[in-house]
Amino acid sequence: MNVKATLSPEDIARACAEAMWKEDDASKGLGMEIVEIKPGLAVMAMTVQPHMVNGQRICHGGFIFTLADSAFAFACNSHNERVVAAQGNITFIRPGKLGDRLVATAREISRSARSGIYDVRVTAGDTVIAEFRGHSRVISGTWLPETDSTT
Repeated sequence: MNVKATLSPEDIARACAEAMWKEDDASKGLGMEIVEIKPGLAVMAMTVQPHMVNGQRICHGGFIFTLADSAFAFACNSHNERVVAAQGNITFIRPGKLGDRLVATAREISRSARSGIYDVRVTAGDTVIAEFRGHSRVISGTWLPETDSTT
């Protein structure tokens, strides 16, 4: 019996996120949290800490990119396939500031064969901070074990 036959797509997405989160030291280490997971969708948040601001006293773009990239990763790994980034591009619109709670919302735009395209909007409240587009590639393996109907 296949996992997909026994769990709803929402349950699969949540289970994949839980499995991935256990191994994601980078996202956890930066204080990120998973806010919402659905098939092809992930919302993650992170508060800008003092060690994340640059010489301009605004959030270093690398941290904003990392938050967007993490949301992208959880969205594209929500279908019980192991998926990695092939490419990511970000446009910074407004600065993130010390103490801002940044929220990255990743949405699946296209998924076909081994390739996918995801858009991620990073906000602080109602203010758009950045727009990210990621291209994904499926690799071998799954997040959830296959179940065997004979056991």
